[in-house]
Parts: sequence; structure tokens; C-alpha cells
Amino acid sequence: MRLDRFLSNFPRFSRQDSRLLVSAGRVRVDGAVVRDPRSEVRDFQRVELDDELLQAGRSARYWMLHKPVGVVSATEHEEHRTVLDLLDEPDKHDLHLAGRLDLGTSGLLLITNDGRWSRRITQPQQRKPKVYHVTTEQPITDEYAKVFARGLYFAFEDLTTLPAQLELLDSHRARLTLFEGRYHQVKRMFGHFRNRVVALHRESMGEIVLDPQLAPGQYRALTAMEIASV
Repeated sequence: MRLDRFLSNFPRFSRQDSRLLVSAGRVRVDGAVVRDPRSEVRDFQRVELDDELLQAGRSARYWMLHKPVGVVSATEHEEHRTVLDLLDEPDKHDLHLAGRLDLGTSGLLLITNDGRWSRRITQPQQRKPKVYHVTTEQPITDEYAKVFARGLYFAFEDLTTLPAQLELLDSHRARLTLFEGRYHQVKRMFGHFRNRVVALHRESMGEIVLDPQLAPGQYRALTAMEIASV
């Protein structure tokens, strides 16, 4: 939110008052004087007017979770345990998921209260690579990699998927790298060959890789380097 708009949300300040206060150097954001009314201010920042605290700010929180199969990627659900149920953290209602995984999919799930950060890693135009370990019912052939690299046409959305990279691990297992996140995309891509996905696990998103020390259901805070990589 723009700083002048933030200030004008207080009944005693008009938009013009807000601009004058900022231009006069009476407003500090995170301890630094800000003189541009158009500067962005976030929920996580401390805002002061002279000696008055207008916003204390709150801590940005970033978690990686090893999502187990059978847990739903949602903040609440009537039938299934949710990923937030796995977190032993205060104020869980402030958190949201940066991307989702199907009920039957395991692996890396990112959880945060920073909406701007989560949009950067999930917006399609960012084309952040997402790497999946795929196990199928039938053998996987070299033809799969060629077709995935060209892109597949999805009639329901009337679009062609972005080129994807497939690395064969053995006859029934592969590592698939996507640069988008369509509905049930992995299963639909292998379904093109009438080959059912029997296990799906997300290994990484962008530069953030699932910590191998996390067992299914465990989580940890992201490191400063992981946060900055997005």
C-alpha cells in the first residue's frame, strides 16, 4: 500500500494531510525517514509519525513442509486433516499456502504470511521450475521426453503446456521439471500416453529444495538464503 494511502486510512488524516506529513519528513518506516508519499509500506514494517507508533509491524514467516500423502493442501477442510494441522505455531490463521499439492501427492509445500513473496514464486509468468519425482503404472519411454519438450495441448483450457524436461530414472520412474502449474498437470501429461501416475512427489520449487532431513509431516523455517532466492 502507498504510504499516503496508509496514513489517510486514519480518520484524522486526509490524503493531502498525509502527503504533507510525509514530505515534511515526519514519517519513519523501519526507523528511516521517508519523504516520498508514493513509497510502498507493508504489514511487516514499523511506521511512526513523530513519536507516535502507527503500525508496529509483524514478523514475516516462511516455512517448508514435507507434505504427506492424505493431507489436504488447504487451511481448513471438513473431511481431511490439513497441512496447517501439522504446524505447531501460533496465529496459524494468518498463514497461507504458496502453491498446493493434491491429496495423493507428497513433497515440498511452502507456507507463509507474506502474500507478495508467495505470488513471486507461484505466478505463471515467473516460470519458476518445479521438480517432481514421478512413478507410473506402465513403463516410460524416450518418446515421453520428446513430447513433453514440445508441449502438450490441453483441450479443456485450449492451451499448449510450456516445454517440460523429463529425466528417466528407470523403467517406471522419472524426474519431471515443469515451469507452470496447470490443474492435475503431471497426471494429465502422463495420461496422454495412457500411463497412470501411481506416486508423485515434489522435490523443489525455484531454488528451494525439500530438506532431506524432514520426514513426512515435519517442517522447518526457511533460511534467509532460501527466502531471498524467490
